[in-house]
Amino acid sequence: MREPISSYPRVRVQEDGRQVVSQAGSVLLVETVRKVGLDQAISAALAPWRRPRAVHDPGKVVLDLALAVALGGDCLADAGMLRAEPAVFGPVASDPTVSRLVNTLAASGDTALQAIRSARAEVRERVWRLADRKAPDADGTVTVDLDGVLVIAHSDKQDAAPTWKRTYGHHPLMGFVDHGPGGTGEPVAALLRPGNAGSNTAADHITAARLALAQLPKKYRRGRQTLIRTDSAGGTHDFVSWLAQRGRWLSYSVGMVITDAIHQHVLKVPTSAWTPAVEPDGGIRDGAWVAELTGDVLAGWPKGMRLIVRKERPHPGAQLRLTDADGMRLTCFATNTIARPIADLELRHRLRARAEDRIRAARATGLRNLPLHHAAQNRVWLEIVQIALDLLAWMPMLALTGKARLWEPRRLRLRLFTAAGQLVTTGRRRILRLARHWPWTSRITAALDRLAQLPNPG
Repeated sequence: MREPISSYPRVRVQEDGRQVVSQAGSVLLVETVRKVGLDQAISAALAPWRRPRAVHDPGKVVLDLALAVALGGDCLADAGMLRAEPAVFGPVASDPTVSRLVNTLAASGDTALQAIRSARAEVRERVWRLADRKAPDADGTVTVDLDGVLVIAHSDKQDAAPTWKRTYGHHPLMGFVDHGPGGTGEPVAALLRPGNAGSNTAADHITAARLALAQLPKKYRRGRQTLIRTDSAGGTHDFVSWLAQRGRWLSYSVGMVITDAIHQHVLKVPTSAWTPAVEPDGGIRDGAWVAELTGDVLAGWPKGMRLIVRKERPHPGAQLRLTDADGMRLTCFATNTIARPIADLELRHRLRARAEDRIRAARATGLRNLPLHHAAQNRVWLEIVQIALDLLAWMPMLALTGKARLWEPRRLRLRLFTAAGQLVTTGRRRILRLARHWPWTSRITAALDRLAQLPNPG
């Protein structure tokens, strides 16, 4: 009787591999750091926290943590996978050194956070210049999406509290620059909040918006060319008034709660006033119409605000709410953009759903869990997560083309970063040879060539 044959080949495993590099594809992130000058900017910003005769530069330690998170790590100890490859990542600090630095930065309060944020803003402006027509401001406008994220805590961490979804943890408020349909997005704000923080707290939205604007080039920190989008959590009088304040003049598109007054106005809208909604490709959206509400429903809101409502046949299985009417699902948003058809404005607001993709990417990049106990430490962790997400957005924007620019972190790791290689020293040069049979090796080498063509910082 023949023995069953396994579906997988048998291999003999030995521990004598020489000059083999795991995670060799991560040289894409290392080269991105070097070309955009992020290592120099972070090191200069954190120079005041470097102790005399210290071996490891605080900026390098923070960047190593960000690289570990970008490669899939979710705690400080995951910097160990970089430490195992000194030929690619250089000398990496030990776990105790990393922990001490995080504690030191946390103890300095907002001072260290502001230093890191200033360095990120400086580098972001350079990256957008290098990206040219691929930059998120290529059309002269910038869109920032604000949205809350629930982060579950499995232990009693500082500021962890019951959430509105009956879970336990934190409720950070995040901000992302939308790269449009041809790209992904990059983080520009992360405000750590307790789990029981309100979804529609105007003060938190204002703080998050300030953090986001500070990350943009100066010409986008005020003026109509910058659009702030939120869901209905941002539809408060105080936040909308802050956005429209004289001298700030930001554009906004914020969701609104269907109140009884809005509901009554919708019922009075004549059939002829409803305009078919549109799809991103310009086609008509089946079963959806939009209309603009006017009159006393705008009383008490900033001058120039427009209120646009959409009615749509609910999807199969969806339940109607008390605020819906005539079997139609109602949604509403406010904007101060003029001279554009309301169907285009509604489509622009609907595309805010891309922020959910950014949140999914953030959860897969260090935001699934806040690994530290104290809130000050986790605020430092949030900055590290943002640096990791910056790199995962900047590298595709500068080096990848086609559909690869849309790859989310998990796919980038599986296809590019995990590629194995062999380090060869010849003629006083070190050469990293990637596996020829790996299907995406050509993408890695082509991306490295594009990065090599960029000018060096300074």
